[in-house]
Amino acid sequence: MKTVTIYTDGACSGNPGVGGWGAVLFYGDYKKEISGAEENTTNNRMEMYAVIQALRMLKYPCQVELYSDSAYTVNAFLQGWLKNWEQNGWKKADNKEVQNLDLWQELVELTALHAVTFHKVKGHADNEYNNRCDLLATSAIKQFKKDRGEE
Repeated sequence: MKTVTIYTDGACSGNPGVGGWGAVLFYGDYKKEISGAEENTTNNRMEMYAVIQALRMLKYPCQVELYSDSAYTVNAFLQGWLKNWEQNGWKKADNKEVQNLDLWQELVELTALHAVTFHKVKGHADNEYNNRCDLLATSAIKQFKKDRGEE
């Protein structure tokens, strides 16, 4: 199984507001950057969407080392929240519905295709690729607003 390293980040201008996401994928000497934006979204959705978009890029099952500064996304996997939510009919411990269910379900499907190891990185710190993903996400927001005449 081939190893791919992925860095992701999401951002939002207002929460909710216009959101952006960015990802950098590495496979051997190959590097690919992807990004995009959506209106009326949240920071958490953009963090998750960055992971989804990166995993969608993979054409066959891979060993994935995934780095994100999103505690919400990473901890759902590392601390078993996701398994508990699934077992409880997508309800949290307080019996409230899990937010962003559509994205969580897609993440479950995508992570089942690959051997994904999640790594939490400190945001807005000294991680070159996390900072690059942040720039991709915030640039996507700026471009989205510019295209709509909202500069």
